[in-house]
Amino acid sequence: MQKENIRLGIFGFGCVGQGLYQVLQQTQGIRADIARICIKNPDKPRPIATDLFTTDRALILDDPTIDVVVELIDDAEAAFEIVTTALSRGKAVVSANKKMIAEHLEELVALQKEHGVPLLYEGSCCASIPIIRNLEEYYDNDLLTSVEGIFNGSTNYILTKIFDEGLDFQTALKEAQDLGFAETDPSLDIEGWDPKYKLVITLLHAFGVIVSPEDVFHFGIHRINDHDIAFARQRGLRIKLLAQCQRQEDRIHAYVLPKLINGQSHLTDVNHEYNGVVLESAFSESQLFVGKGAGDRPTGSAVLSDISALTYQYKYEYKKRTQGQGAGLSQESHPLKLYIRYEEEQDLNWEDFLSIEERYQSQSHRYVIGTIDLNTLAQAEWLQHEHINILGL
Repeated sequence: MQKENIRLGIFGFGCVGQGLYQVLQQTQGIRADIARICIKNPDKPRPIATDLFTTDRALILDDPTIDVVVELIDDAEAAFEIVTTALSRGKAVVSANKKMIAEHLEELVALQKEHGVPLLYEGSCCASIPIIRNLEEYYDNDLLTSVEGIFNGSTNYILTKIFDEGLDFQTALKEAQDLGFAETDPSLDIEGWDPKYKLVITLLHAFGVIVSPEDVFHFGIHRINDHDIAFARQRGLRIKLLAQCQRQEDRIHAYVLPKLINGQSHLTDVNHEYNGVVLESAFSESQLFVGKGAGDRPTGSAVLSDISALTYQYKYEYKKRTQGQGAGLSQESHPLKLYIRYEEEQDLNWEDFLSIEERYQSQSHRYVIGTIDLNTLAQAEWLQHEHINILGL
């Protein structure tokens, strides 16, 4: 951007949109003007002057004076249409829509190259943690071996309340919803979809790999019950929903899974709505990034950082991909040690286990600790049973 002041056209004025507006009003480090905000419901009360709002997206997309389109809506299909239209018309774009980006990475990378305009999306991953920028710039020539992290502030808040305050799952979830950390329909968070979309985006910047979300295994915290919590407490462990990708020579494995971790993990003490990301690499070894991963201002600040970056012509170079490091996800064996709670012996396919270390049964429940290959787990029909839960070890 060559202009001293950039003009923004914003789509959406929900939690993140209002967070962006607030941080934009308070910062003095960027000169940006909001030209127009496109919303869906014109009758909804809003905390700022109504003359900025419109329901006509063309007033933003067709306005040649608007430099940057900021997409902050929750409809992935509509978001994709907005973003692709803006890019094709030569407008820079900032987005926080992790589902839309993860499902269309190949197309979005190609559109940026075709039209010579950037798409930035730091706010789509870990809110206030600048993980994408660090992977692009600081780790561009470092040999990363793994990325592991708490990518979802809502579930981390719920698990913290369960382990620190003894709340039951539903009470902790309701509290997270009341505070705005979890949606009215929390399934994207608690079933592990949200961190999976973020992991797919991270894979591109960490290892140069573009994959479909359908190819990444995920399992959430939605089936955790009192037996699982008691098991963790008895062994001095905590449960965290973790997204993980690992490089082993030329093989890359990626998955999202609730895991039992102890005090030796960097992520044990990352609590409440905070996210934490651990990067392991050949040169810098282990590094931990921690920051708020839910809420209007943390995500709004990430969006603002992208807007600021556009003022000095910043764009993603997708260095790991251009360096030829993106080989794709491996289909080779990747054993996972698991705690699996179940009800009846016939609930599980015992042939799926590579090994079994421990089995327990009582009148109320049963569990087994054993090792199963990731690819086998991803295809296991027994995992669909609502009374089965799994935790990584």
